[in-house]
Amino acid sequence: MSDVFKSRVAILGMGYIGLPTAVVIATRGIDVIGVDINPATVAALSRGEVPFVEPDLAVAVSGAVAMGRLTATTETPEAEAFIIAVPTPFNEDRTADLSYVKAAAEQIAPRLKSGNIVVLESTSPPGTTQKVGDWIGALRPDLRMPRDGETGADVFIAHCPERVLPGRIMIEMITNDRVVGGLTPRCAEKAASIYRLFAQGEILLTDAASAEMAKLVENAYRDVNIAFANEISLISESLHIDVWEVIRLANRHPRVNILSPGPGVGGHCIPVDPWFIVSAAPQLSRLIRTAREVNDHRPHHVAGQVVENAKRFRSPTIACLGLTFKANVDDVRESPAIDVVGLIAKALPDVEILVSDPYVSVMPGLLSKYDNLHLEGAHQAVERADIVVLLVEHEPFKAMRHTRLAGKVIYDTRGAWH
Repeated sequence: MSDVFKSRVAILGMGYIGLPTAVVIATRGIDVIGVDINPATVAALSRGEVPFVEPDLAVAVSGAVAMGRLTATTETPEAEAFIIAVPTPFNEDRTADLSYVKAAAEQIAPRLKSGNIVVLESTSPPGTTQKVGDWIGALRPDLRMPRDGETGADVFIAHCPERVLPGRIMIEMITNDRVVGGLTPRCAEKAASIYRLFAQGEILLTDAASAEMAKLVENAYRDVNIAFANEISLISESLHIDVWEVIRLANRHPRVNILSPGPGVGGHCIPVDPWFIVSAAPQLSRLIRTAREVNDHRPHHVAGQVVENAKRFRSPTIACLGLTFKANVDDVRESPAIDVVGLIAKALPDVEILVSDPYVSVMPGLLSKYDNLHLEGAHQAVERADIVVLLVEHEPFKAMRHTRLAGKVIYDTRGAWH
């Protein structure tokens, strides 16, 4: 018989994954405490406000707070279950930076009691969940940590990676299948009891390392396929062939589904996670490494094209449309659009560059050092520009009338105006 979870949950990290997770659990009648190191985030949540844009999230947060099921704090409280949803960026050598995960484990350790559940949701290299157990065990020698093949652990530790798409998080949080990998089978079952509160998809139980690797493989698969599309784009360009037409025709084959090329790959997962596989097995991951290199180079190629064309003008104005990593969200993490804009601004310091994004009101920090960059409304930017670079296919950009673009040099990196 499956466990039924009825107790209190503390979630460490109120970002793009932690907060939606907190909300869907809270709306199932469970008390949830959201923990975040940013006092401004905690204050906003306490007022029932959300710190970022995601469809349906604002109403859900407001309701959960109003019901008293969701509260927020900067201090880790006592709870019966703890979910770690903190960032896992990479270091300069592209190995995983687990400092946030370790800090979360160390914050949880003093609060743990026998029977508690600890779930790592942060995307991590294989073996990280075991490290969480080791870090906690070092601080709490009075508690028996779970070990494979052993029974009688005092706490239950597992990994359940997120697998949602920004812009559809509130839907996919509920409808997608979930993978729950425990340090022991009992750990997996105990952790699954939390996700059974809200998940309508199938919950697949496995070991922690397999769950960690499965998440990385999902994103590496996407990265390799995007790299294929980007490489086809480069080849088509060199042969003076329309890549969008090539892909449209090739995709009419019943077993072919080529993705769309773009200015690069962004977000908190796909540009980062494949490197975790490469660092785990560097001699065996040649294809995954090459795909990453192809996609990492893409912003440089796009920027180079724009710069070379701008040199044909005496005093051009360039409009760059889009800064977020994907359409119709406000998330700028690892955004290739920011890389493209920065590279153009650096190469053309005397050229005015107008930047527009309906989801970005302040120039991102990486771009604030360039004096030739200015935020502008899309229509005004396009009207003033000699060169228009579409970097993100936000709906307002896609809906722009072609008459506004007449007579201008167009770089449509997303195929939205094709």
